[in-house]
Amino acid sequence: MRIISGTSKGRVIHAPKNLPVRPTTDFAKESIFNILNNYFELDGLKIADLFCGTGNISYEFASLGCAEITAVDNNYSCCEFVKKTASAFKLDQIKAMKADVFGFLKKTAGTYHIIFADPPYELEQIKDIAPLVFEKNLLKTDGWLIIEHGPDTDLSALEHFKEKRTYGHVNFSIFYKTIQ
Repeated sequence: MRIISGTSKGRVIHAPKNLPVRPTTDFAKESIFNILNNYFELDGLKIADLFCGTGNISYEFASLGCAEITAVDNNYSCCEFVKKTASAFKLDQIKAMKADVFGFLKKTAGTYHIIFADPPYELEQIKDIAPLVFEKNLLKTDGWLIIEHGPDTDLSALEHFKEKRTYGHVNFSIFYKTIQ
């Protein structure tokens, strides 16, 4: 894994082999960030990275100048790796938090410009993420929720769904919060 753009472009992330993760491929990450760069001025944005795993997505957002990134995972080792790597890369805007993502979504008082969720592809509650984000009003106006999932998951029937992008076996379902 590597950071593909921004101030930390080219830095390689060496995650321990024992982490229970499936990092987003560099190809898929580069593609989704190209889309984000066309819709957002990322500098200064507030981001939530759910099921953050290695922190791959958090580092990318930080490298592009996002002001505040909350990286949430329920695995202690993942959170410690994110903290250690963010510190080593001097990406101080990343705050790693060990928590159940659904509990975090129910309790957080924050609102975000972008919420990126990369749950395990087999997660049964994957279809509960978008309704919970919108029910709790966790996106700022014109904010996006991006859910990464495998090819067998279809989230297009959910409210606020706007589009799906596919890059190999990686799929991104994008939900927008717009003014009604």
